[in-house]
Amino acid sequence: MAKKKLSTWYKIKQIFWRMIATFTANGLATIGAGSLIGIEILDAIILAGTLGVVKVSEDLARAFLDDGNLSIEEINEAFSKIDRSKK
Repeated sequence: MAKKKLSTWYKIKQIFWRMIATFTANGLATIGAGSLIGIEILDAIILAGTLGVVKVSEDLARAFLDDGNLSIEEINEAFSKIDRSKK
């Protein structure tokens, strides 16, 4: 059975909403840790969220460099590295 080719718009929407989820999940995970070491809550959320998004962005860029295309499998792989529940 042939794989269905996904549109570029679909991939962009997937990446956008998953980046939002990555930022939220990483940011919220640090609220307690940041307050324990004296970092303002908002600063801890922004730092952790941004670091998660940057990591995924780097993985997506490297996957794109390989062949000039991002498959849904490559997108899923980049985001799965951030998802702590899958480890």
